[in-house]
Formats: sequence, structure tokens, C-alpha cells
Amino acid sequence: MSSNGAVVSLQHINKSFGGKEVLKDLSIDVYRGESVVIVGGSGTGKSVTLKHMIGLMQPDAGHVYVDGQDLCCMKPVELNAFRKRFGMAFQEGALFDSMSVFENIAFPLRRHTKMTGEEIRLRVEECLDQVHLVGVESKRPSELSGGMRRRVGFARAISLQPEILLFDEPTTGLDPVISDVIADLIKEMDQKLHTTTVSITHDMKVAFKIADRVAMLHRGHIIESGTPAEFQASANPIVIQFIEGRAYGPLTD
Repeated sequence: MSSNGAVVSLQHINKSFGGKEVLKDLSIDVYRGESVVIVGGSGTGKSVTLKHMIGLMQPDAGHVYVDGQDLCCMKPVELNAFRKRFGMAFQEGALFDSMSVFENIAFPLRRHTKMTGEEIRLRVEECLDQVHLVGVESKRPSELSGGMRRRVGFARAISLQPEILLFDEPTTGLDPVISDVIADLIKEMDQKLHTTTVSITHDMKVAFKIADRVAMLHRGHIIESGTPAEFQASANPIVIQFIEGRAYGPLTD
């Protein structure tokens, strides 16, 4: 039982795929109302960490606690009910191409609530308003720009009014200006909705903008954690190389 007061607590997580160790004794706590950003290079296990938080993956060893409850001990049916407390915005938006924007956002509402058609319509409008996308309900994802698709994904993620929001590489593939717009939106949603937020990215500009705390994942565990100012002042040569985006250093030696 986790008793450290964290909303999400990963304790001593190990995870391997085909003999390759991806997470190695990883521990991280996320507190209520906090915005934590996990950074690290490609293939360091950031998405795997996020999937453990929501119970989409089970650790080989270690424990995942959400509000003191151990996800590893839950039956699949309990886990499904528990996941409603999370909203997850996947990379690229991960929308259903065959559905309109309205249908995409309404999907979790139809699946998990007993809302009437009118209540669903109002909730979809409300969610689109929160991501500054009004009047696109009838469009298909293919008709939207990358940044707009990402925002529709956010609207779907908040539809069930989750306590915890997870953002998986929210700005991948977007130009710097749109990335900044998306970062502003994440910050605004965080403040308005009073959620606990965990994001993963390798975009340091975005990380420093939206984080209360930045944690760096390297070789399967967290090597540095602190406020954006503390992180930027780190003396760790691995962290310095990553922030500066330099080709030469301990990350590439």
C-alpha cells in the first residue's frame, strides 16, 4: 500500500520486452494538481511509463498505485471502471477516421455514461469550446490540420471529466508555432479543469512551459527531477546535453 500521498505512484517498476530491459527500478510520484513532464530520448520508455500509469501494461516487478490502490491487483473489469478517472490524449490524436469530430468525442460518453442525446451534444460542444475549436463537429479528422486533430484528441480526453490527464507526445510532428499553441492550451486546460497532469515529450520548450516538475528518463529510470528552473540548472552532463540538444556527450558516447 502506497502511503506517500501521491495521486499516481510508480514504485520500483521493471519492464522488459523480448529480453530488452526498458524500465529498470523506475520510481516516480505525481501529486494532486501537479503537472509533471517526463522527458527523455526516443525509445527510453516514456510511452511505456505512461501505459503503466493507466494500467494498459503490467510491470514485470514493482507496483503502480493510483490514490493508494494497486492497479497490479485489480481484475480487468475493475481496471476498466478505474480507467474512467483518466483522460489520455494519444500521439497524433489517434482519432477514428471513419467518424466525424462529433462522433469521436461522443464515443466515450455513449460507451461509459447514460447521458441522453441532448446531454451528449451539449457536452461535446463544451469540450470543443474548451480546446478553442467551435463549429467543426461535422468534419472528419482527415479534413483537419495536425494541430486541430490534436485538439480534438484533447476534447475527447476530457469528455468524461477525468481527474488525471495523460498527454503522449502532444506536439510530435507539429511546427514550432503550433507546438507553442498546443503547450498554451495544455497549460490552460490544467488550470481551468484542476486536473493532475502527466505529459511525455522530448520538446524541452514545451516541457518547460507546461511543467511544475520535469523528470528525465534515462536507461530505464529517472535520473533527474525538479522544477523547470532546477532542471535547467542541473549539473548532470546527461541532462545538460539533452537540454542543449548537442550531438556529442554522454548520451551519444
